[in-house]
Formats: sequence, structure tokens, C-alpha cells
Amino acid sequence: MQSDHELIKQFQSGNNSSYDKLVKRHLHSSYQFFLKFTKDPMDAEDLAQDVFLKLYKTLHQFRFEAAFTSYLYRIQLNTANSFIRKARWKKYLHLDQTEEPASRDKEIENNWTKKELWDQVASLPKTQRMVIIMRIAQDLPYKDISGILGISEGSAKVNYHHAINQLKTKFNKTQ
Repeated sequence: MQSDHELIKQFQSGNNSSYDKLVKRHLHSSYQFFLKFTKDPMDAEDLAQDVFLKLYKTLHQFRFEAAFTSYLYRIQLNTANSFIRKARWKKYLHLDQTEEPASRDKEIENNWTKKELWDQVASLPKTQRMVIIMRIAQDLPYKDISGILGISEGSAKVNYHHAINQLKTKFNKTQ
């Protein structure tokens, strides 16, 4: 099996079928990332397609300085941030599951809490927001997050810690 870097080199030399192999190899994980993030299969599919369209346009500039997956995560993160900025995501961050009538009040409270929490996540500084998203939606270890964001592993941990503390503080003020 060819490595990602070999496929990229072939693509950069004009072999478009090598790009198709990259897509087949990584599309499912990209889709899963966005499905966790949006909770909507159609939006997850659209966002994953956007990622691979952006990848197609920029892959000729790939410099082989990092793993391809780090490059792909970066594109996914930028796409997720664009999705957040458009504020379309808000309606997807609470679960619309039908509950028993007795738990209706609890469902409303839980939805409000989740919406409020994700509103606060959107207000975090960019690096903190990106670390939180990568830890929650992709369940990435700090080492991977640090490589993708170009920060130290300690910095990734500190950003996560500060983000959690800010969220706790902001969330407790609203209650």
C-alpha cells in the first residue's frame, strides 16, 4: 500500500487517480469528524466534501514537512471554524430526541444548557476553541493537537485547561 506522501507526490506530478485514493482512504474519518460535530449526516457530508475540495485545490502546495493527516486535520478545523462563524451549527448542538412526557421539563433544561455551553465555546479565543473542538469532536491526544496547531503539547494542555475554566466561570454566571 502506498503512503500518503507517495500518493501526494504522484498527484503533484499529474496523476489524479492518486488523489482519488487519498479521498477513499480519508473520507470516512473526515465525515465522522463532522458527524460528531454537527449531529447531522447531510451537513457532515457537505462539510467533508468541502474539505476534499479545498484539499484538491491546495495539495499541489503540500511541502511534506508534516504528516498528511496533520494537514488534513488543519483543513477540517478551518472548515469547522467557518461553520461556527456562520452560526448554522447552533441548531445542531442539542439532541432532538423524543423523551417521555414526564421528562419534558428536563429535556428543555438540557437543551438550554447545551445551547448555552456551545454559545460559550464559540466565544472562546480561537486557539482555545480549536483545542476544545479537537478534543471533543475528534478525541485527539494533546500531542496530535499540538502538531496540527503548531504549538507545544504543554501549550495545547494549557489552552484546554484555560478554556475549560472559562467555560465553567461563564456557565456558572448564567445559572
